[in-house]
Amino acid sequence: MPPASNYRDLRTELDSLTTESFRRELADIDQLPTLDIARLMNNEDATVPAAVAERLPEIAAAIDAVAERMARGGRLIYAGAGTAGRLGVLDASECPPTFNTRPGQVVGLIAGGPQALVASMEGAEDSKELAEADLDALGVGADDTVVGVSASGRTPYAIGAVAHARARGSLTIGLACNAGSALAAAAEHGIEVVVGPELLTGSTRLKAGTAQKLVLNMISTITMIRLGKTYGNLMVDVRASNDKLRARSRRIVALATGAADEEVEAALAATDGEVKNAILTLLADVDGPTAARLLEESGGRLRTALARATG
Repeated sequence: MPPASNYRDLRTELDSLTTESFRRELADIDQLPTLDIARLMNNEDATVPAAVAERLPEIAAAIDAVAERMARGGRLIYAGAGTAGRLGVLDASECPPTFNTRPGQVVGLIAGGPQALVASMEGAEDSKELAEADLDALGVGADDTVVGVSASGRTPYAIGAVAHARARGSLTIGLACNAGSALAAAAEHGIEVVVGPELLTGSTRLKAGTAQKLVLNMISTITMIRLGKTYGNLMVDVRASNDKLRARSRRIVALATGAADEEVEAALAATDGEVKNAILTLLADVDGPTAARLLEESGGRLRTALARATG
């Protein structure tokens, strides 16, 4: 068992964190009517977007750097523990159906491995070595980006991931919810979204978790926009893997082209269901193979392919 002095040091460290601050004005929250608690919680949540807005310049700079690396074939890798790790895994898992990313192009690492998604394995967050091993298993390199995510900004797993990736030449981003964090200091791009003390002391799945989710949404979504994975605000790289997404694919082609249902069906049939290709066949009046070639020559960017076909 670690000596008591270790716990005293940890308590002192936690006392210094904004996310861990005790709010005496909420000490009787458990005695309030449910509606009043809901109003309090909703009011707290409403402050999060403003905190994110204060960090938009740092977020945008990080995204441009991520997009540059990914355009060279690199990967986007999130690394975190507990709630932060789960949020990274969530964001990564939604990229293939939304943007048709390649397997392994966007990765979420959580301290303790996949089982930590559904069961608490909080002790795993204390190991920098575990983070290093997880990144070594991926063969992280110079074209990759590693985003360490930690509400406190002191989680060893996230800091270890960023430090190890940076030593391997990867782009690194540290996303935390406390100012002056070790995580942000360890990364090339530090993003500190200070949301203040939580409604429940130290429960950083609340405002801090919401802030992290908003920033991760921006990193993945805007990076994919920069990579040409959208056409305007349409998800033209969507992977039609179920009935809902197949219906969405048809709607996207119709919205992008204004074509009738019969034309949309024919275009999708001619392009094996590839939304981007189907749009190009309709807007440029080319056949399926020509659309595929134009997109290949244009790095998958629909606007560039259209310019080639119509210019």
